[in-house]
Amino acid sequence: MARISGITIPNEKQVHVSLRYLYGIGPTNSLQILAEAKVEPTIRVKNLTDAEISRIQDIINAKFTVEGELQRIVAGNIKRLKDINSYRGLRHKANLPTRGQRTRTNARTRRGKRVTVGGTAKKAPSKT
Repeated sequence: MARISGITIPNEKQVHVSLRYLYGIGPTNSLQILAEAKVEPTIRVKNLTDAEISRIQDIINAKFTVEGELQRIVAGNIKRLKDINSYRGLRHKANLPTRGQRTRTNARTRRGKRVTVGGTAKKAPSKT
């Protein structure tokens, strides 16, 4: 099992796919890292040598912000927006979409499960 930046990446997958399990590394960065480390992108993680893993780790540490550090930076940016009461910060506080999407319909992922407004159900007739 290969551990890179404190994350255990899957053994059975190809290296260029496994690197994407690190927060902050996507498809393009993954291929860039492997090209610089001179590692074949289609090789399986279980077939990597220790030297190749350490080269990949060194490149990631030198050139990329990943995992906990990146998450702290992103959380700090959102906190700053909230503190200065910018429009985007207010949308974050209210748990609404921040990039101009409509909310009259859709936006379910951000707003959560539907809550039915009361007063629409018909009352059952009571026996007298």
